Amino acid sequence: MIKRRHARMSVNRGPGRPRTVASIRRLVLRLAAENPSLGYRRIHGELALLGVAVAASTVWEILKTAGVDPAPRRTTVTWADFLRSQAEAILAMDFIETVTLTGQRQYILAAIHHASRRVGIVGTTAHPTHAWVTQAIRNLLMDLEDTG
Repeated sequence: MIKRRHARMSVNRGPGRPRTVASIRRLVLRLAAENPSLGYRRIHGELALLGVAVAASTVWEILKTAGVDPAPRRTTVTWADFLRSQAEAILAMDFIETVTLTGQRQYILAAIHHASRRVGIVGTTAHPTHAWVTQAIRNLLMDLEDTG
């Protein structure tokens, strides 16, 4: 009787590896449904943290078989799209260092408006301090409010 049971259990049920346990398949699909921004590698990592030993390729295969895109396009906005949508409100500022004809070092605070791509000189000074920069930016913002 034991011999027959062992023979029955040893019979190869078909070519290839045995199917993944149904509970693991359900868990993979649940993780994918509840976290649409996760790709198969990230799902594999989450399963590893939970102590579920399954290969990344198996996770990919489960998602593919279920018709779930393994790496969906993220629902977040790309950096380029963000810049385009916020261009009216974005100013980039930086210092330009120059030397005058008399040899004095001057620092020019310049700003570029992303939407119009216009560069403006906010101010110049030989000794830029925190207070000077703060006041120059306040003046710029007041000018922008007057023209906008």
